[in-house]
Amino acid sequence: MFDCQSCGACCSYSADWPRFSTEDDAQLDRIPEKYVAADLSGMRCDGVRCSALSGEVGKSTACTIYDLRPDVCRACMPGDDECLTARRALGFSAS
Repeated sequence: MFDCQSCGACCSYSADWPRFSTEDDAQLDRIPEKYVAADLSGMRCDGVRCSALSGEVGKSTACTIYDLRPDVCRACMPGDDECLTARRALGFSAS
Protein backbone atom coordinates (compact mmCIF):
# COMPACT_ATOMS: atom_id res chain seq x y z
CA MET A 1 0.00 0.00 0.00
CA PHE A 2 1.36 3.43 -0.95
CA ASP A 3 0.66 6.49 1.20
CA CYS A 4 1.26 9.70 -0.74
CA GLN A 5 1.27 11.82 2.40
CA SER A 6 4.25 9.93 3.79
CA CYS A 7 6.10 9.89 0.47
CA GLY A 8 6.08 12.89 -1.89
CA ALA A 9 8.50 11.26 -4.34
CA CYS A 10 6.44 12.11 -7.42
CA CYS A 11 6.62 15.80 -6.50
CA SER A 12 10.32 15.87 -5.77
CA TYR A 13 12.33 13.90 -8.28
CA SER A 14 12.28 15.86 -11.55
CA ALA A 15 11.80 19.49 -12.54
CA ASP A 16 10.49 18.15 -15.86
CA TRP A 17 7.64 16.23 -14.24
CA PRO A 18 5.01 18.83 -13.28
CA ARG A 19 4.37 20.12 -16.84
CA PHE A 20 1.13 21.59 -18.07
CA SER A 21 -0.28 19.75 -21.07
CA THR A 22 -4.04 19.25 -21.01
CA GLU A 23 -5.22 22.05 -18.72
CA ASP A 24 -7.49 24.74 -20.10
CA ASP A 25 -6.94 28.43 -19.37
CA ALA A 26 -9.51 28.44 -16.56
CA GLN A 27 -7.68 25.61 -14.75
CA LEU A 28 -4.32 27.34 -15.13
CA ASP A 29 -5.68 30.68 -13.94
CA ARG A 30 -6.66 29.07 -10.61
CA ILE A 31 -3.09 27.95 -9.81
CA PRO A 32 -1.41 30.67 -7.71
CA GLU A 33 1.20 32.48 -9.79
CA LYS A 34 3.95 31.90 -7.21
CA TYR A 35 3.78 28.17 -8.02
CA VAL A 36 3.95 28.52 -11.82
CA ALA A 37 7.26 28.35 -13.71
CA ALA A 38 8.49 31.61 -15.22
CA ASP A 39 8.04 30.23 -18.74
CA LEU A 40 4.46 29.12 -17.85
CA SER A 41 5.22 25.54 -18.91
CA GLY A 42 4.40 23.91 -15.60
CA MET A 43 4.82 24.12 -11.87
CA ARG A 44 7.79 26.07 -10.50
CA CYS A 45 10.37 23.80 -8.94
CA ASP A 46 13.03 24.46 -6.35
CA GLY A 47 15.69 22.21 -7.83
CA VAL A 48 13.70 19.06 -8.60
CA ARG A 49 11.02 19.63 -5.98
CA CYS A 50 7.66 21.16 -6.85
CA SER A 51 7.27 24.46 -5.04
CA ALA A 52 3.73 23.51 -3.99
CA LEU A 53 4.94 20.49 -1.99
CA SER A 54 5.16 21.02 1.76
CA GLY A 55 6.76 18.82 4.39
CA GLU A 56 9.64 16.38 4.40
CA VAL A 57 9.84 13.92 1.52
CA GLY A 58 9.70 10.33 2.73
CA LYS A 59 8.15 11.33 6.07
CA SER A 60 5.18 13.69 5.83
CA THR A 61 4.17 15.68 2.76
CA ALA A 62 1.18 17.50 1.31
CA CYS A 63 0.32 19.42 -1.82
CA THR A 64 -0.51 22.99 -0.85
CA ILE A 65 -2.72 23.37 -3.94
CA TYR A 66 -4.20 19.86 -3.98
CA ASP A 67 -7.65 20.92 -5.20
CA LEU A 68 -6.07 23.08 -7.94
CA ARG A 69 -3.19 20.79 -8.96
CA PRO A 70 -2.47 20.25 -12.68
CA ASP A 71 -3.72 17.27 -14.65
CA VAL A 72 -0.33 15.51 -14.68
CA CYS A 73 -0.45 15.47 -10.88
CA ARG A 74 -4.01 14.18 -10.86
CA ALA A 75 -3.06 11.39 -13.26
CA CYS A 76 -0.26 10.03 -11.05
CA MET A 77 -1.73 7.26 -8.92
CA PRO A 78 -0.16 5.45 -5.97
CA GLY A 79 1.79 2.45 -7.27
CA ASP A 80 1.53 3.33 -10.98
CA ASP A 81 4.55 3.57 -13.30
CA GLU A 82 5.15 7.27 -12.58
CA CYS A 83 4.93 6.67 -8.83
CA LEU A 84 7.35 3.75 -8.94
CA THR A 85 9.79 5.65 -11.18
CA ALA A 86 9.85 8.55 -8.72
CA ARG A 87 10.24 6.22 -5.72
CA ARG A 88 13.16 4.41 -7.37
CA ALA A 89 14.83 7.71 -8.26
CA LEU A 90 14.80 8.67 -4.58
CA GLY A 91 15.86 5.25 -3.37
CA PHE A 92 12.51 4.38 -1.79
CA SER A 93 11.27 0.80 -1.83
CA ALA A 94 8.70 -0.24 -4.39
CA SER A 95 6.11 -1.08 -1.74
